[in-house]
Amino acid sequence: MITNNSRQHQLIERFRTDGRRLTPQRLAVFRVLAASEDHPSVEQIHDRVRQELPTTSLATVYDIVEVLEDMGEILTLSFADGANHYDGRRPYPHPHLVCLACGAIVDLDVPAVHHLPQDVESRTGYRILRHRLDFFGICPRCQD
Repeated sequence: MITNNSRQHQLIERFRTDGRRLTPQRLAVFRVLAASEDHPSVEQIHDRVRQELPTTSLATVYDIVEVLEDMGEILTLSFADGANHYDGRRPYPHPHLVCLACGAIVDLDVPAVHHLPQDVESRTGYRILRHRLDFFGICPRCQD
């Protein structure tokens, strides 16, 4: 299992390997993404970064997130309402639970789905480029 610190160090090393500058803003975004289990939006990332670096602009956070997306270092979860949320801890396709009441997004570990893309490829002849599996419902907190 990847810890917050090890994930943050992975991002730092990836930037160094690619010859990219490590600015305080980038490091702060790395910290937020490595520690976030709630799949924050850019606005939420920005709010958290500003607690440490108050002068950081929303545009800067958008730029950093875009670079991380291009590098394949974060998983983007797009929703019909136009809101994107980001998973910096597990930047690879995996299932999620989404609460329709509060909007919470939770990682779901279902070992049976890890080989699903390969199974779909072998059964259909398609070359799977990406996939996404989300379950929508009402979380226990909102059921009360």
